[in-house]
Amino acid sequence: MPADNCVKCYLMIDINSLYSKFLNSGSVSTDTRKITPGCMFFALKGPSFNGNAFASKALELGATYVVIDEGEALDERYLKVDDVLSTLQQLASHHRQQLGIPVIAIVGSNGKTTTKELIKSVLSTRFKVLATPGNFNNHIGLPLTLLMLDESHNIAVIEMGANHEGENALLCEIALPDYGIVTNNGKDHLEGFGSIEGVIRSNSELYSYLAKHKGTAFVNAYDDTLMHESAQVDKRITYSGISPGRIPINADFSLLAEILQPTIRFSMNGETTESILSGDYNFDNITASICIGHHFGLNSTELSKGVSSYQPANLRSQWIQKKQNTIFLDAYNANPSSMELSIRNFMGMPQSNKLLILGDMFEMGAYEAQEHQALADWCLQFKQAEFWLVGKAFSATQSDFRKFASTEEVANELQNYPLTNRLVFLKGSRGMKLESLLDWIE
Repeated sequence: MPADNCVKCYLMIDINSLYSKFLNSGSVSTDTRKITPGCMFFALKGPSFNGNAFASKALELGATYVVIDEGEALDERYLKVDDVLSTLQQLASHHRQQLGIPVIAIVGSNGKTTTKELIKSVLSTRFKVLATPGNFNNHIGLPLTLLMLDESHNIAVIEMGANHEGENALLCEIALPDYGIVTNNGKDHLEGFGSIEGVIRSNSELYSYLAKHKGTAFVNAYDDTLMHESAQVDKRITYSGISPGRIPINADFSLLAEILQPTIRFSMNGETTESILSGDYNFDNITASICIGHHFGLNSTELSKGVSSYQPANLRSQWIQKKQNTIFLDAYNANPSSMELSIRNFMGMPQSNKLLILGDMFEMGAYEAQEHQALADWCLQFKQAEFWLVGKAFSATQSDFRKFASTEEVANELQNYPLTNRLVFLKGSRGMKLESLLDWIE
């Protein structure tokens, strides 16, 4: 058949036909380096790449079908659509609807991944749970996550990461969540949101979706802003993590902490459970996970096992013991709000001889200089600890703390002057790669 006729034959495909082909394929890929035999390749494109150029390569590597939006559909294996990305999103949403399992969405400025992993750990004591892997939480990663669902799953726990207003609303339209939780509102991605008010509006897009579609919101009763924004949701379940120093507050579900440092210990139905996590902000995450597990009918034994078995990973809230030093690694990301919470918790640890290595906070936009200076000034209260500030933004602050232009400069310092018997704190935005210092902190 001539090529021009092929274009007419395979120009468009309806969602049901596409879904049938997806079911036969069993998996999708957007990267020719990760093609598996029989998969469906989606030719995504961006500022510096165009997957359409690799469609034929994907077929050579074993893909059964390629979804394209440029070039010619040379045979029946080429599925041409108006826009590959929107087609991927539509397919994922369609797949999610066909399975019909409960979907829990998580948004917020800080603690999304820890809360996601805690909820997964708790619910997995009884159910088969699919949770967002790694950082698959944006407009591309979320549909890829949903397409991992199959009939064996009972529940999906979906993390949503937004950096501008309207994005959480889009992600909700793809994932169609039945349940939702906003962890908190903080100063994250100010470059995209413009202000803390923009952050609040963005996170509240989840509440708006749940209100419109009669979903259920789990809300931290201690957070006045979340309580106010979630009032639009008819089905609202409130929770409160009552910890030392907090005045008890009424909520639909409450949990009582005995201690928060160096680890969290709490009571539930007369039994004590311990988590390797620390701090009141992590106790809020634990309380949320147990509240959700309780809602889904888990008993105390299952709830306790889910929390106590959770081990932080992926550069988040990890304790690492070296020969000469102990390290608290929380270097996956950072913003002013998460920095303050984590530093305050670390400074409450009973150990002495503390060194805090703080890396630049990215995506601050016009607030960059202001927020880095404010954090440096805030850290002055902790006179019993040593602070090293790392990166261009921190180096530009007016401060007597030691400053390093880059992570590489810190590595050189550690090689020349090794640390001994120190409790070390590492936190900065992902691009700072502070975890690379681990090899030099012996």
